[in-house]
Formats: sequence, structure tokens, C-alpha cells
Amino acid sequence: MAHGYLTSVPYRAGTDGYHTFRIPAAVVTKAGTILAFAEGRHGSAADSGHIDIVLKRSTDGGATWDGPRVVASEPHKGTAGNPAPVVTRDGRIVLVYVRNGPAATEDKIRRGQVAAADGRRVYVQSSDDDGVTWSAPREITAGAKRPEWRWYATGPGHAVELRQGPHAGRLVVPANHSVPPTGRDNGTEGKYNGGHCLLSDDGGSSWRIGYVDGNPDGYLNINESTATELPDGRLYVNSRTDSTAPGNRADAYSADGGQTLEAPFRPQAGLVCPVVEGSVLQSYAPDVLLFSAPGAPDARAVMTVRASADGGVTWRPVHTVSGLPAAYSDLVRVDADTVGLLYETGDTSAYSTIAFRRVPIAELT
Repeated sequence: MAHGYLTSVPYRAGTDGYHTFRIPAAVVTKAGTILAFAEGRHGSAADSGHIDIVLKRSTDGGATWDGPRVVASEPHKGTAGNPAPVVTRDGRIVLVYVRNGPAATEDKIRRGQVAAADGRRVYVQSSDDDGVTWSAPREITAGAKRPEWRWYATGPGHAVELRQGPHAGRLVVPANHSVPPTGRDNGTEGKYNGGHCLLSDDGGSSWRIGYVDGNPDGYLNINESTATELPDGRLYVNSRTDSTAPGNRADAYSADGGQTLEAPFRPQAGLVCPVVEGSVLQSYAPDVLLFSAPGAPDARAVMTVRASADGGVTWRPVHTVSGLPAAYSDLVRVDADTVGLLYETGDTSAYSTIAFRRVPIAELT
């Protein structure tokens, strides 16, 4: 078993038949295996085109990784992406993700220039053997996406299974969408971004939409989101935002397992970072809420873990990985003593590698 600050590199651009790997997501199985998901991008580093969801497994705490396996792909060499995996209490690994056709780009989808069949569609797959093999993809778009929504993305990053209260066992997948524009707008404007979550009370068999936060007011319009269950049973959701509200993060709470929000998303300017995806993870022993994202205010660089002792109200930096370029990340509890950080980084580009770093939990409290 690896210990301390070991950092390994499961994904490196230009290897395994892919141009670039992006969009990390991590979970630990009941057997203790770390599953590191990513988008394997074939032709370029672009967010659209021929993209697979790939997986590498580590059975030694993140020291070494097996070869990549393609978990999800789009049949016409389109995009399969935004992995949002979760491990259920019975050990099943459930993966929710999205697909779109090969010619569809976010810009075209937001403008309403893509047919529904080629637009963003939502799928689920599962594994009952520690991530070695996966079920066939099953489309859940009808229950997961409102007909008027244009852009759509799950996570990215790990999803949540609730542990406490009347909704214990519920799966919660944070997600985001865009709505059609009004007036002379074309739909690409940030104010048409919104957030929601997907809920499953039967282990991933059926899905429905939970809270929806989507007021196109131009002040606070959330985007890629991440969630965790607090010790008091509430769901804490933290989101990327690019709007006139202070800072680039927003957060919200749900007291009913993600069905509704206690209040709409509000600015969280205490988390200084660029416009980027981030990850939250509640540690129960010890009790600390963690957040990972770049720490530079206006550049994707300085990957930093921050901690909150008051459920996300205030934050402090507790671990800085490096001053290098860095972008998306996902946090995972590896074992009783260790938190894992799966993150995009590189010497000259944030998208050169996806690295995995072990951080002692004692340092983060």
C-alpha cells in the first residue's frame, strides 16, 4: 500500500491511443480499488468530437494503474463524457454520463442548431465486479432532462449516495443545463445557465429531476456542480459560476435529499479560484468539508485543497499541490488516513496529464 504524498500519473496526453485526457472523476469501491475515470479525446483536446469515457483501476492505493478500458462511447464517434460515478451501499458502481453526436458542439447546442437525436442525452451504466466489466448503456433522458433544456451536463466528478435520514440510499447526481434565450440573445450567454440534480431511490434503476435552479437574471447562473452530504444530513452543493455575482463559486443546501433547495444558490466568494469545475467531499472522521480547485484567482493553476469546519460557510487553504497549471479535479476518500485527489495538471499545460495525489487526512483538518 502506498503512503504519504505519493503522486502517480494514470493519464498522460498522447498515450493509449488518445490525443488528450480530461474531466477526471474518482470513486473507491467496497474492495478498496480506486477507479479513475476520464474523457479520452481522440482527435484533439476539444470538448466535442470523438470522445470516450475511459477507466483505469488501482488496487494499491493509487501507486500503480492498470491499462485503460473504454466504459462508454458514442456509436457514431461522437461524444461520451461528463462521468459522474457513485458506489452504492451494496457495492454496485453506477455511472451516469452524457452523449451527443459527432457534429454537435456546445455552441451549436446552446443556439438550438442541433437536432434532439444528436444533442445531449443522458445514460447510465453499472458494474458489479469492481469496475472490471460494465452493463450496456441505458438511456434515461426522458426522466432526466426537460424537453426545453438545450445544453446538459452531469457533474462532472463523483456523485453521492446519501447515508442518513429518510432518504438514505438515494443517489444524487449534480448536473447543469441551459434554457432557450429571449429577445435578441442567441442562447450562448452565461445567464441562460442553470443547475439541477438527478435523484434515484432504487439504486440507479429509475431517475427523476430534483431541485432546479435556473433564473436567467445575469447575476448568478450556476454551471458545473459538485455535492456532498454533511454530518447533519443536509446536502451541500457547490457550483462553478461566471456572472456578475462576487467570485466564481456559488453554493446551496438541501434539507430533503436534493428534492428542493433551502434557498437559491448564493455567491461563495470565500473560495478564490478561476472559472472552473471543482470538487467537494465531506470527511466524517475527522469531521471536515473539503474543496479542491485551482487557487489562482484568474488562471487555471495552483491546485489547492481547502477546508471548512462550518459546513461550507467559511473556508481556509490546507494543502497546495504546486504552482503549476491545473484545472479540473475530484476528491475521494481512499482509506481512514488518506484523501485522494485526481486532477488535471502539467508543466506547460493544465491538460498534459491527469495525476493522482495521496494527501494524509490529518493535514487537512
